[in-house]
Amino acid sequence: MRKIIIDCDPGIDDALAIMLAANSPELDILAITTVSGNVPSDMGAANARKVLKQLGRMDIPIYIGEEVPLREEYIDARDTHGMDGLGESFFPEVEGEYEKKNAVDFLTELLEREKISIIALGPMTNLAKVFSRKPELIANVEEMVSMGGSFKSHGNCSPVAEYNYWCDPDAAAVVYDLFAKAGSKIHMIGLDVTREIVLTPNRLEYMCRLDPEMGEFIRKITGFYMDFHWEQEGIIGCVINDPLAVAYFIDRSMCDGFDSFTVVATDGVCRGQTVVDSMNFWKKEPNSRILTETDSERFFAFFMERVLRKNDGSRWKKDEFKLLHEL
Repeated sequence: MRKIIIDCDPGIDDALAIMLAANSPELDILAITTVSGNVPSDMGAANARKVLKQLGRMDIPIYIGEEVPLREEYIDARDTHGMDGLGESFFPEVEGEYEKKNAVDFLTELLEREKISIIALGPMTNLAKVFSRKPELIANVEEMVSMGGSFKSHGNCSPVAEYNYWCDPDAAAVVYDLFAKAGSKIHMIGLDVTREIVLTPNRLEYMCRLDPEMGEFIRKITGFYMDFHWEQEGIIGCVINDPLAVAYFIDRSMCDGFDSFTVVATDGVCRGQTVVDSMNFWKKEPNSRILTETDSERFFAFFMERVLRKNDGSRWKKDEFKLLHEL
């Protein structure tokens, strides 16, 4: 098992990513850390707890992280994710105490003790604070997968920027710069690949037929998301970005791409844009792996096999999803 931290801002697609990670035996989830992004960090923690209760995984600790970006005014994405961050499903709050330690302190102390991997699904504010204080800790990051940015795809909150990096561009810029100086790479799961992962009404209905309980939970949190995507992008369904980062972390063949040196713009109309030097103009060592290709049908088979259950509690197998290629 690989020891991981999920740093996230739940968020509908973060919730789906947690569902996938928590049902993947390859992963030892040491903790979930939250950061303000789609929703404020404390609301994200509450949402993570709701998902963990649904999964029966209340053993995973949750640490609340940074409330505001490094420099920019904080602008959430509740227009996309609903006022509760889970599609206005308004599930009841789950009682219990959160970990008392701040996420930044927890991550710092953990990385001082051992090597771990990080799946970053939100703005990089927590991570920027950790690595700015102690850049030597990057050596203890076995792998960093970040859902954020874009290469050739248009943005989702500006013409050029993806929300996670746009929300706190300074944090993303700091982390990419520090990883470059450390000779390490960030695996960037950007909009070029995540836009291929569309949960359509037919795919959702199929999930509900295969596993009514989990399918209905997914239906409740994604309905608002589907309405948003229709109104904003004319998509029938919703793009679920974050679970692809988890799937790729587990199975590298889920996406393909290339290595490149990348910087993140922090100001002006290009705020949050990932500037990918794919032509090697700057002659710098790559600090990123830019993913550009994926297979949506394969992803959904992977997701469904792990998250959904039969009536007897056993897992479905990929070869049993006979209708998936038609949806």
